[in-house]
Formats: sequence, structure tokens, C-alpha cells
Amino acid sequence: MSRVTLTVNGISVTAEAEPRTHLADFLREDRLLTGTHLGCEHGVCGACTLLIDGAPARSCIAYAVACDGADVRTIEGLEDDPAIVRLRAAFTAEHALQCGYCTPGMLVTARDIVHRLPDADEARIRLELAGNLCRCTGYAGIVRAIGRVLAEGAPLGVAAPAPLPALSVMPTPLPASAMTVPRGTEVIQALRIGLPLPTVWAAIRDPALVAACLPGARLVSVVGDRLSGEVCATLGPIETLFTGEGTMVFDEADWRAEISGEGRDARTGTRLSARAVLRLRELDTNATTATLSIDYTLRGPLAQFARGAVVREFAAEIAAIVARNLEVRLRGATPDAPRRLSTGSLMLRVIWRRLRAVLGLR
Repeated sequence: MSRVTLTVNGISVTAEAEPRTHLADFLREDRLLTGTHLGCEHGVCGACTLLIDGAPARSCIAYAVACDGADVRTIEGLEDDPAIVRLRAAFTAEHALQCGYCTPGMLVTARDIVHRLPDADEARIRLELAGNLCRCTGYAGIVRAIGRVLAEGAPLGVAAPAPLPALSVMPTPLPASAMTVPRGTEVIQALRIGLPLPTVWAAIRDPALVAACLPGARLVSVVGDRLSGEVCATLGPIETLFTGEGTMVFDEADWRAEISGEGRDARTGTRLSARAVLRLRELDTNATTATLSIDYTLRGPLAQFARGAVVREFAAEIAAIVARNLEVRLRGATPDAPRRLSTGSLMLRVIWRRLRAVLGLR
């Protein structure tokens, strides 16, 4: 059991939870907040959608212990929310519910739409609702209800999102305060790079070189100690463009680099906060081992794809691609770097690797 402390509907809650307990079960069973409904329990149907730190998230695929320190708001905690009050009235007027099972999650998503997309038309509303399934209404009344609230145009009383923090590149010893690992999902990957440690370390110190080794990544600007970048990726038919900033710190004595920051996909409103720690060790005079540890939290519509096992498979493949491209570049050649990071091609690589393992092939 692990002790978790979070704010639920404005009240601080501290309780014991098993590491495997997802947030929806924690809220329903421990806090008796049964307004959060469970449907597929795979992050697909959207019935369990609630707010984590102000952003919609699937509570059936978010572990309670991973939400330690977070602000969680369920449908019960939104009873007097100005947007929800208006949406409830509109749902009633437009006959936007029948059995009502999907309604709590649908209302949370609708609230996000009216706050984030005040000019959304019917097509955009339908697109935003794609992650919330309803088997009764045919969606027509739901779409009309959201459109009705948008058409009223009255203020909803929500502050604009806070700007992303600036990223500073500081080749200074790693401060003790930077050692704190944020709560979230952790991925650890070990790699072998066939180059001497000093050569690899010098490359890691060059953010433009590292960005060029990641498919879909682009370093946007480096102004003094400020750095910003973007990553373009495709998730099947979904195309994302995450832009962000952060801080980078180097520990020369321990051959260690750390980068932390936040990014946001403007199309879906999904936000990513992460910290990556890279440690280099000399394997021999012509080879280096690199251990990459990434701790991240994904909030928003795309969080449904961030299941731990899937992410670990993708992270392993991406890390291998970056290491291979880095080695190729440092040997004077130009690697093949696609303009987008395709999860489809990554999935094929993962499946092929598993098949080779099953068949005993190298």
C-alpha cells in the first residue's frame, strides 16, 4: 500500500492505496463519489472523465498514486460550476441524455469545449466529443446543447491557462533541488552507443544535434540561455504538434544531464510535463552506456493513449532510434529522420521485435 495525498473537490484527502488502484476506483470505493462512472476501463469510452489539475482525464487509466499532489474534481465537485450549470440546463432543454450513464463524463468534456473553443462549430464539437461514447442519443442533442451554450456567449468565469515556463540551458553542477522526481509514469531505458564517452557527452551538450536525431523534433530557437522546440507526431488519423519549453542542467563530474519542462498540443489541448535524466558511463574506450529515465504526466484528451505498458514499448523504440541516429551523425553520415514521429511505424517495429523474440531470432 502507498500513501497518497490529493485534493478532491476542494478537500485535502490522505489515504492508503495499492499501486494498481486506478483513480476511478479510488474515488468510487474510498471516497464514495459514484458520479464518476466506469464503462470500458480501457480509457476508450470516456464515461470516467473528470478533471485533474483542471484538465479532462480518464480516471480509469490514471493510477491514484500517480495523482499524488494533484487537484481532482469530479462531477459532484462541479455542481455550482458556472459552465456546468448552463450545460445541465442546455442538456435538459435539448434532450441530450437518455440512460444518463455517459452524462457525467460528457458534461466534463463539454465544459472543456466551451472554455477552450468558444468559436467551435458543429463539426469541431463533434470532433471534440469523439472520445466520449454514447449509445442512446445519437449525439444530436448533445451537440445542440453545447452549441447552445456557446451561442449564449456569456462569460464562464475561468482564467486563461498559465503560460509555459521558460527553458534555460545552464552547464552548471546539478542543484540538489533538481533531484526531486515529479509524480507520474516512469520509463527507464538503457542503451549502448559505439562511441567514446567524451564524444557522446559533447553531443549531448548540443541540443540542436540531439533534436536532429529524434524523428519529428525541431529546435525552434536558442536565444542566450533560452531554448524552445516542438515535436510533430501522428497517432493513426490524429496529428499532434507539441510545443514547449523547459530547463536543462549538466553535472560534469557525474556525466549526467537533466531536462525538465512542459509542452502542449494546441489542437487537442493535451499538456505534457516531464523530466528526463540521462547518465553516461564508459563501457570501454570505444563504447558508452546511456541510461535514460523519464518521468512524465500527460493530461487532456490524449492521456487515454498513455498506458504504461504501451508507452514503455514506444519509449524503448524511440530511444533506440535516437541512439542510432546520434551514432550515425557523429560518424559523419546523415541518418534518415522523418518529419513526423509515426506511432504506426513504431507499433510495427514493436510487433516485429516481439515476433523475433518468440521465434528465437536475433
